[in-house]
Amino acid sequence: MANATAKPEAGLIAIALGDPGGVGPEVALKAIAAELNADETRYLLIGDHDLSQSLAADLGLRLTFKPFTTRGDGGRLFWRNPLARPLPPGLPAGSPEAARAALEFLREGAELCLRGQADALVTAPVNKESIIRSGETDFVGQTELLSALARSGRTAMMLVGCDDRGRWLRVALATTHVPLARVAGSLTREKIELAIELATGACRDLGLPRARVAVCGLNPHAGEGGKIGDEEITTIIPAVEAARARGLDAVGPLAADTLFYYAFRGDYEAVVAMYHDQGLVPLKMIGFETGVNWTLGLPFIRTSPDHGTAYDIAGKGVANPSSMIAAIRLANKLARRA
Repeated sequence: MANATAKPEAGLIAIALGDPGGVGPEVALKAIAAELNADETRYLLIGDHDLSQSLAADLGLRLTFKPFTTRGDGGRLFWRNPLARPLPPGLPAGSPEAARAALEFLREGAELCLRGQADALVTAPVNKESIIRSGETDFVGQTELLSALARSGRTAMMLVGCDDRGRWLRVALATTHVPLARVAGSLTREKIELAIELATGACRDLGLPRARVAVCGLNPHAGEGGKIGDEEITTIIPAVEAARARGLDAVGPLAADTLFYYAFRGDYEAVVAMYHDQGLVPLKMIGFETGVNWTLGLPFIRTSPDHGTAYDIAGKGVANPSSMIAAIRLANKLARRA
């Protein structure tokens, strides 16, 4: 007799719909419609059902979602709303109610993954400014919130993307949402070593044949031996040496203004950048429509499209779902390899 609690063969991807006033619901629905016939993957929308079904109809998408109770439910498309009551239609962009709803969708998705009810979580964009204005003044970002919910202090943000010729950049960040004036003071050997470790693991999770990680310097020309800042000497070099002593294939610190050229041509599988824009500017330059935000170190798979809520085009039906499709595909690939 088969085990009644056995994991279904088809994976279940949960999608937190993000800010209802942004493009998240639109790109999620478009992405599901585009991917539905690719395989037997099942999808769980976490958000407001009526708004989602109305939007699907407006977009001309024949998608019907049934209430979700447990991952053993039959079917392909499900919805779950953690809110006490449905959202009113026509919420204005940046409204506090929409911002708070986005956080509830995110928390519900994390809880489902932690309980084994979903194989991966894909998160649509939220708006940090709107969330803070709504009263959630401690909010830093989705990555940080998910790390706290999972009680995981060893996480890092990685962005992956490719150009139209299939050339990839994979960038892990040693610091994330930190004001530029505080980056140097926020860097530690431990953070950099962790980013190297998690980037190495990400290459293995992706099934890459090699996991060579290049580490950026913080200062111009990687400090020029201490002439333009000494963080390379005091912090970054010790982190790289510690990683190499553990058997990791890490090199650096290297000047960031040339390192990304060599990574892009395939010399390195991943890059560790010291701060947000150092890593994300080159990645978005080559893969804006394919970029995916992947949180490394969580006890579950989490990916996200690498764009924001785009309030200016929300509700117009013109949002490009390419990054959401890429986020779903990466989540699906990782779930199948887990």
